[in-house]
Amino acid sequence: MPIESTGDVQLTKPIYELGVTGVFTKQLDIALLNNEADIAVHSLKDVPTKLADGLALVATLERGAHEDVLLLKRTTLIENNDTEGTIATSSLRRQAQWLSEYKKHKVVPIRGNVQTRLRKFYEDEQMDGVIFAKAGLDRLGLLPDDAVVLDWMLPAPAQGIVGIICRDDDSDMAEACKMINYQPSFIEGSIERQFMRTLMGGCSVPISAFATIQGNEIDFKAAVHAFNGSKSFNIHRVLMLDEWQNAGKESAGKLLALHGAADLVEEIRNKQK
Repeated sequence: MPIESTGDVQLTKPIYELGVTGVFTKQLDIALLNNEADIAVHSLKDVPTKLADGLALVATLERGAHEDVLLLKRTTLIENNDTEGTIATSSLRRQAQWLSEYKKHKVVPIRGNVQTRLRKFYEDEQMDGVIFAKAGLDRLGLLPDDAVVLDWMLPAPAQGIVGIICRDDDSDMAEACKMINYQPSFIEGSIERQFMRTLMGGCSVPISAFATIQGNEIDFKAAVHAFNGSKSFNIHRVLMLDEWQNAGKESAGKLLALHGAADLVEEIRNKQK
């Protein structure tokens, strides 16, 4: 039986205005808890950092592309930071980072699945560019050759990772799923999600995080931005791999210790209430 999420059905508002935790996962959570399904497969960046009671993240697949990409109607849009333009995205993280770089641009929301957003972008003459997760376009075979990889933009926590969730009392299913688990991606995604959870972040906050395993070390970068891109706080840490289980929490604490960072995080939290 097909299941439609709130995020797929409600397309008239930006995601951050829906007022629902897990807009792409809640209906599948209910199906799992009602024993109507045995596993749920998600883009892990869409999964709330606090899972519903009774559910557990049991496996991840190898991470795909973590970057965001920009599709353009005119390349001059990004050749000069003083050029005016309109960028489409419903991600507050992308909006904040974009406006921090291109202060004269306007950001407008765009909703729908990948194909719908592509259609809306090409049909709307007011939109000059649109931002997508590269992994989504890659997996659907829809990544244009002229897409601009935004390697300066930090991704959403767990972007590019596919996660598998099941009931935490279903040990047989958990063991079966763990057979396809890719542990490096599981560790990286866990660190990034723990960082966001410690800051009380979700899909509708401008928080970014990216961990990469390099031998016995973890390279971790993260940031929190004001909604309008006017200010931001960034951290970059290198940790030992065996420290991964608390790395996200500790990194969030170090970011909050930066002068002014706690005030910005509190401002973001208050705007989400």
